[in-house]
Parts: sequence; structure tokens; C-alpha cells
Amino acid sequence: MSSLRKSRLLLMIFSLALGAAVITQAVLTAEAVQRIFVEQATLDSIMLLLGTLLAVMMIRTLLMYGNGKVGLHMAARAKTQMRAIVLQHLTRASMFSSLQGQTGGKVSVALDAVDEADSYFSQYTPRMMEAAIIPILLLTAAFTLHANTGWIMLCTAPFIPLFMILVGLQTKHKSEEKYEQLALFSGTFLDSLQGLVTLKLFGRAERQQQEIERSSLGFRDATMSILKIAFTNTFMLEAIVMLSIGIVALELALQLLVFQSMTFHTAFLVLLLVPEFYSLLKNTGTAFHSGRTSMGAIRKIEHMIEETDMSSHLIQSRPEATGASDENASASSVSSVAPTIELESLRFHYGTAGFELNIQQLELRAGEQIAIVGKSGSGKTTLLHIISGLLQPTSGTVLINGRPFSQSREADWFSQISYITQHPYIFAGTLAENITIGAWKNVSRQDIEEAAEQAGLAGMIAGLENGLDTPVGEAGRGLSGGEKQRLALARAFLKRPAVILFDEPTVGLDLQTERILQRSITSLARNATMITVAHRLYTIQQADRILFMADGVLTDQGTHQELIQRLPAYAEMVHMQQKGGIA
Repeated sequence: MSSLRKSRLLLMIFSLALGAAVITQAVLTAEAVQRIFVEQATLDSIMLLLGTLLAVMMIRTLLMYGNGKVGLHMAARAKTQMRAIVLQHLTRASMFSSLQGQTGGKVSVALDAVDEADSYFSQYTPRMMEAAIIPILLLTAAFTLHANTGWIMLCTAPFIPLFMILVGLQTKHKSEEKYEQLALFSGTFLDSLQGLVTLKLFGRAERQQQEIERSSLGFRDATMSILKIAFTNTFMLEAIVMLSIGIVALELALQLLVFQSMTFHTAFLVLLLVPEFYSLLKNTGTAFHSGRTSMGAIRKIEHMIEETDMSSHLIQSRPEATGASDENASASSVSSVAPTIELESLRFHYGTAGFELNIQQLELRAGEQIAIVGKSGSGKTTLLHIISGLLQPTSGTVLINGRPFSQSREADWFSQISYITQHPYIFAGTLAENITIGAWKNVSRQDIEEAAEQAGLAGMIAGLENGLDTPVGEAGRGLSGGEKQRLALARAFLKRPAVILFDEPTVGLDLQTERILQRSITSLARNATMITVAHRLYTIQQADRILFMADGVLTDQGTHQELIQRLPAYAEMVHMQQKGGIA
């Protein structure tokens, strides 16, 4: 903020000096014309005058350059700060808000919208500072030289800012619409690129191409609407300026030729100042249009930040500090003891008419091995997401060691858990870099190697020329499904969480790979609470307690034998698995 105030003070000083330079240039030009064409002075006698005029013109050029340079520096600093704020909000937002919206739309705001805000600082702010100072100086000079001209300028000048305001309001609305279309187009385009293989396999690539074309045409129409307003704005400003200058010129001609009440020198000087006055207002109008367009981009950034804050109910409890110190503080506050998790009167629904989860009372004791079973769509994964903190319940409470989850720092909870899905995301980078994502503190090379060995990756790594430094492609390209799961387990071994959540990570793997993973999972869960969305009978039988879900409701809970005896739906599910040979 202090640097911004300094820049504005510098703009004000430059604008004052620029106003003085404009008036001085007009005075010297009028004097040179008077002496050459009226007084018939020799060239030698006016060399000093012409030299001074040239120096003033150079000073004016340097001042205009300085104003522009200050504006560019302001824009660069502002864009850096805005981009940092956007990234900070995205990284520190709750997991629930991070899951909302399209990735492409967020990328569009962080890159395109921030860049579009440039003209507000580089053009709009310097021009507005000039418009606040120089026209007053020119108007004062006009009143001093010829009062009638001053009154004409004073009466006609308000039409320019009035028209600017009317156009600017419409431009801001159109600009916001433009960035909505850009975010939609960016999101659709990025989604299509990420799912291009799937689209081709299902023969939907051509239809998605049409969807991208529709989004791009919407963005084009929004952009053309702004350009239409810009061209109209330019035409109207030119018309107003030319009409105003024409009125002043007519009045000066009458005073000079008809009434002969003023000299040529004065009339010519006034005629030099008047176009400067209106030209400055016209340029301000153009800059105002660009500024309002930039305001639409800035409003889009603010809107995204507001949405992030609203959906992130933990945002107020987070500390302001970021970086390694915050991360280490979170890690230091983590308890290695598995917590007790309680759900009370919990409800969650996807939309008003969508699926609803309803859990009246559930306690998950520390160190338990819990399996969640039920048919597809019964709410198993939704329940796991709520326990993990990925989703916020519509109503009800999640208690961690008797304390409401909403009163805890999200980072503290995530530092205690590991969530391994069926398709863990593998980033572009080395194997070691992907494993260390699970670390909440500085780890040694030996720690990474031990985590990889415990996850069953030692054999694979030993066969690679670069070992842990072997690069893998984005989304794990080059790794098999089992290797991706073991890499995710290695992250968990490095982290040593108190709570481990599994969304049946062994589904779709061959029997040998599944057994390797099961041994690793058993080893990892010895000192932790493990909650698994289970499909395999082997996993279900090994659980301390089984939660049976049906249509979003916790129907029953108990051991494998207890549920077989008292819950026909569970007994039928087990029978179908045994009949199908799924063990």
C-alpha cells in the first residue's frame, strides 16, 4: 500500500509538471508564430525562442513517458499482488471449496483476468490523475486569456465525463459477462483435453468439439459487444470534442475579425490550449473505458475470492502466516494417537431432489478397523468423504475426540489422515517427489526409501536405472494400476497417519498385486484407525466392525458373523460374492 501511495504521489507531481509544460509549449508556440508571421522577425532573432520551445517539448515528452512508466510499475506490482492473493486463497481454501467449479475457470481467473486488470493501473490511473489536474490548469489559463472561451469550455466539458459514466456502466456489465464466458470456455476446453481419450473411445469427440465451439462463440460475442461499445464511445467522444472546438473557434473568429476585440496572439494561444483541453478529456474517456473493462476482470477475481471464503467455513480460524513455518506448526500439533470420531444427527444431500445421506448416531473408536459395505449408490463414498472433510454435512455434527470438526483447523485434520482412493493422482515428476507429497515435515532419503519398501515398491524401484529418481508422466503415465496404488501407500507410510481411509483401492487389480497391497495395508493400519469402503469379502471379514449402508441410511452395524445372522440383505450380499468367487 505504501508503494501504491508513492506511485500516486509521483503521478500527481508528473501531472502538475506536465500541465505546466503544456501551457508553456502553447505560449512559446504562439509567440513564435506571432513574431515570424505577424512581426516578420528574422530567424536569428528567434533562435533562442525556438530552442526553448524544443526543450519544453522534450520535457513534455519525458513527463508523459514518466507517467506511463509509473503506471506500468503500478500495474506490475498490482498484478503480482493479485495473483499471489488468488493463489493464496486457492491453496488455503477448504477442501470442499477446492472441489467446486471447473479447474479451467480458476486457471482463467488466475491468469487471464489478472492480466486484464493491467490497463486499470497502467492507463486508467495515470490518465485520471492527469484529468484531475491538467484540465484545471488549462481552464484557468483560458479564463485568464479570454473569459468567453473559458465559459464555453466549462459548459461543454461535463458532456464528456457524463457520457463516459453512461458507457462505463454498460462496459463493466459486458466485461463481467465476457469473463463468465471466458471461464466457461476455459473450463470446457480443459475438461475436454483431460478426457480426450475417453471422448474418443465413446465416439463423443465431435459432440464435445461442438460444445467447445459453442463456448468459444459465446466468448466471441461477449468480446464483440465490448468492442461495439468501445467504437461507439470513440465516435461520440470525437463528435463532442470536434463540436466543442468548433464553437470555441467560431467565437474567437467573431471576436478577432468582426468585433476586433482581441489580438491575433491571444486568439491563437487560446486556440492552441482548447484542443489540448478536449484531447486530454477524450483520452481520459478512452482510458475510462479500458478501466471499466479491467474493473470487470477485477470484480471476477473478487467474486472468486468471496465464493472461496463463503464456502470455506474454517477460513477465519487459520493463521495469517504461510509457508514452511505454518506447515511445520501444523505437523508439530499432530497427535500420533488415533482419534475417536463421532457423527451426530448428520445429514447431507446433493441438491434438493438429489441423494440424501442420513446418519443419526455413529461412533468410530480409536484403533478400530471399520468396513463400510452396501450396494452401489447407498452412500458409502459420501460417508467417507464427510469423515475425511472433503464434504461438509448439510446439518449435524462431526466430532473429533469430542470436539466439533468445524472448530478445528482443517490443516491439522488433514495432517492426521491419509485417504487412498481407487485412482490416486500421480503428478508429473520423479517417484521420490511423488512419495514426499505425503510428508508433513522434512524427510531424509532414507525415510523415502523405507516408505517405498514398506509399500512393496522396492522390487520395482530396484529394476529402474534411476531408482527413485525415475520420472513418471502426468496422472501416473508409465505406471500400472497396482504401482499407482503402492505409490499412494508409500505416501501414507511416510506420513504415518492416525486415520487411514480407503475407497477399496484393490478393486480391479490382479490377485497377486492385491495380496501385496493387503499386506502393506495391514502393516500400515497397526497403530491407526482404518475405515474402508469394502467390496472384497476378505476385507469385510477382517474388519472389527462392519457398517451396512442402504439408500443413504446406516441400516445396521456389527461383526461379520453378527450381520450374517440378523441382516438378510448383508447375508445375501455375502452369498452373492461367494457364489461369484469374489473373495
